[in-house]
Amino acid sequence: MIEKLAQGLEGSMTYTEYMDLMKKLVLTESTSGEIDQDRVEFTALNYKRSLRLNKTIQLSETETSLFKGVGVKQIWLLITESWCGDAAQTLPVLNKLAEASENIELRVVLRDEYPELMDHFLTNGTRSIPKLIIMNPNLEVMATWGPRTAAATKLVTDYKEKFGKIDAQFKTLLQIWYNKDKGENIINELGVVVQQLEKQERILAEDWV
Repeated sequence: MIEKLAQGLEGSMTYTEYMDLMKKLVLTESTSGEIDQDRVEFTALNYKRSLRLNKTIQLSETETSLFKGVGVKQIWLLITESWCGDAAQTLPVLNKLAEASENIELRVVLRDEYPELMDHFLTNGTRSIPKLIIMNPNLEVMATWGPRTAAATKLVTDYKEKFGKIDAQFKTLLQIWYNKDKGENIINELGVVVQQLEKQERILAEDWV
């Protein structure tokens, strides 16, 4: 798996490069991965969402300090596609968090270009929800995360239980929720993950001494 992660990392993009790709896809009315009209339209919509979030997300001093305080080098590799709505809502937040720390490097890899990673890490039913893999410099996996927050997942689950399926009305409601949330749940959940990793590293360091 380290070899597969190394291949994915070698072919990965920075956040800026990913956004440049999104812009190119929008201008050419195309998408990444499997192509159909819905995904082309989702890509254009997601690009606008990410641009809007880039401008509106503001980290508090406490949040900035938490991620700035990460003492061990971490590589955050996100597996996604341009048409994935969860990525559009997540990536701008991840980028802000990574920018707050000199020890966090954010990279993005397209899932259909690396099916081995997709098969190993994307285990939900449709395998469409993105996955964040947190690794150390030796490409050992330290943790993985959604990145659909527990709160957003509950919205989906509750709606499906009540109405039986996800429809256009729900997608509108979820978008409204994301806009109000402005990354708060993402920051909180990843904050817990980062704190746990830092605690583990301190314990390992103490054991070594």
